[in-house]
Amino acid sequence: MSELDVLIARVLQPGFVGPALPDWVRRRLAGGLGSVILFAANIESPAQLRGLTDELRAENPDVFVAVDEEAGDITRLEFATGSSYPGNLALGAVDDAALTEAMARSVGSLVRAAGIDLDYAPVADVNTEPRNPVIGARSFGSDPALVARHVAAAVRGLHAAGVAACAKHFPGHGDTVVDSHFGLPTVHATLAELRRDTLPPFAAAVGAGARAVMVAHLLMPEFDAEHPASVSPAVVGELLRGELGFDGLAVTDGIGMAAVRERYGLAGAAVRALVAGMDLVCVDNNSTDADIAAVTEAIAGAVRDGTLAEARLVEAAERVAAFAAWRREAREAPEDSTAEAVGSPDDGLAAARRAARVLRAEPDALPLKSAPHVVEVELPRSLATPLADLLPGTTHSKLADTAADTVPADRPLVVVVRGIQRSPEDLDRVTRLVKERPDTIVVDLGVAHVDPGGAAWVAGYGVSRVCVQAAAEVLAGR
Repeated sequence: MSELDVLIARVLQPGFVGPALPDWVRRRLAGGLGSVILFAANIESPAQLRGLTDELRAENPDVFVAVDEEAGDITRLEFATGSSYPGNLALGAVDDAALTEAMARSVGSLVRAAGIDLDYAPVADVNTEPRNPVIGARSFGSDPALVARHVAAAVRGLHAAGVAACAKHFPGHGDTVVDSHFGLPTVHATLAELRRDTLPPFAAAVGAGARAVMVAHLLMPEFDAEHPASVSPAVVGELLRGELGFDGLAVTDGIGMAAVRERYGLAGAAVRALVAGMDLVCVDNNSTDADIAAVTEAIAGAVRDGTLAEARLVEAAERVAAFAAWRREAREAPEDSTAEAVGSPDDGLAAARRAARVLRAEPDALPLKSAPHVVEVELPRSLATPLADLLPGTTHSKLADTAADTVPADRPLVVVVRGIQRSPEDLDRVTRLVKERPDTIVVDLGVAHVDPGGAAWVAGYGVSRVCVQAAAEVLAGR
């Protein structure tokens, strides 16, 4: 391999399909591939996962491994069962920074035990748009100061567990109604508004020592009317490096996402990200050898024709190498025998119980006097046990298929939603159910923003396994 190929390999972070290490990844690791990202499809069990990360390092001792383990609604390590931890919105509702730090440290201990170096957490977005389709309960809340203190606590907790934290999605994905996986969100904010509303949590993360920041695919006309943040020199240079003074690892959100891939293509987006000042290009969760070959060729061509300055590529590669060297030292360092014991995942349920609450209730609406009929929106089975499964003797149906006259009249009616304001169709269905059955109890497992009426309104603040359990206990009066 040429020196240029080695530099390019260092700044790319592909994912791959399946629990076994593909031959093409093995070959590229031997050629200097700097990092790999793992997703739920790569994980079958803790033992298998640790074996996989050990295998990655057997091919390249300097490789570092990343994962999106936010806990709560977004979990990779506990994808099959749902997270043992409440998500950020639940922790923000409790508003105990010490609890957030303890939860992050416990999550970090699982991440480190798996042989993973970099956790793409915490989410530092301030969720000021209740209809947000992609952030929602992944955020600590809608108040910048609250989000900032919990982001800092989460960074401290992950670092205490020996895992590097990465704040995301800079400069803030909270005030959007478009998911960048499927389209390009636009944030119409001035610098003054950003300083007030979205930048404080990222500044707090940097102040707490976060080693990485993930930049989102958002169009910010105030800085660059043409290029999304992840490929914008103005956003990366002026805001991230200049305004925040961040000199650590700048990572792209996945460049396979439609927000940039549809505009520039996979390879074009990678080149533009490096030109803009990004250090590490997160490619995709299902990258192929052909994808990486095309990206490598495009970057090499950009260096040769001057589109990408070689010095800029060298700078990015050096930052990645410095991060990798730091992580290797951290992995090889003996554990501190005097350190406090890390909390058990069982503590996650206790935290979720502190968060779950009754926002409004008529007298005698709760607890339930008998087994209810539970109507639920479609929730990914991998994220949550349906609430109906936690209330013995229930009957249940899906919201899209349920009319008031199909609900047993002799049973209490419980409707379970997830940020109901995000779906006008679901809001309309629930409104009609409540009109026909005023005794309805509505449980919102997302951002509880719209009071749907009925006899009671309960907030669980997330769809992790423990948040759903805590909400069920509120209904049962336990």
